[in-house]
Amino acid sequence: MNWSFLENVLSGVNKYSTVIGRIWLSILFIFRILVYVAAAEQVWKDEQKDFTCNTQQPGCENACYDHLFPISQTRLWALQLIMVSTPSLLVALHVAYREHKESKCGHKLYEDRGRIDGGLLCTYISSILIKTFFEVGSLLAFYFLYSGFEVPLLNRCRMSPCPNTVDCYLAKATEKKIFLYIMGCTSILCIVLNLAELLYIIWKQCGKIFAKRYVSVEEKRRSRGHLLVSHHTPHGSTVNKQPNTGACCTQSLPVLTEQ
Repeated sequence: MNWSFLENVLSGVNKYSTVIGRIWLSILFIFRILVYVAAAEQVWKDEQKDFTCNTQQPGCENACYDHLFPISQTRLWALQLIMVSTPSLLVALHVAYREHKESKCGHKLYEDRGRIDGGLLCTYISSILIKTFFEVGSLLAFYFLYSGFEVPLLNRCRMSPCPNTVDCYLAKATEKKIFLYIMGCTSILCIVLNLAELLYIIWKQCGKIFAKRYVSVEEKRRSRGHLLVSHHTPHGSTVNKQPNTGACCTQSLPVLTEQ
């Protein structure tokens, strides 16, 4: 499977993410996509061919393999990576919508099209929640489909058309278990980062709301103080100017001379 297209798209989403979101993308590239492409696919290569059972009954090995692995672990990982990556594209699509809206109107509508606020904030929070939901759902799918995160070397099977209980052996069981733990731990780490990013965004928005209220209260106090100063200044000035006006009035009176 070619992951270059998904990598290029997510690299474009990186500039619209928060600091924690960029860390999440780095972990997704290095510890998930790179590990999956470079190592996991090679470990699970021809896994059904290396699955052997101590029976010659036709169809028994296929039935036991289908029972033990209803979905291939590598294909489930690929589906998980696609599902947790695509919600991030919602942010890029929203920014593209803003750009299209500005170009259609012919003038600037946003101070910064990539700034996480307004409708883009709702889209970003929705993408985080969807990613977290897919991560938790994938972990639960792994746990219930494969009866935990163990990869036993010996598997006993009693599926039809097997004549009796047969012993089936899985190739590279220890190596597969290690990669299963690595992918599970990185998935849990991504869930923690998603929750931390959600709390970080909420904290930032609460700080902005508090700052706006604080500034508005300060502006009200300054405006009240300005009104009080402007209200008292004319009275003081008229008191000071009364002698001068009186002097002007006395000087303007005509001088009477005796005839």
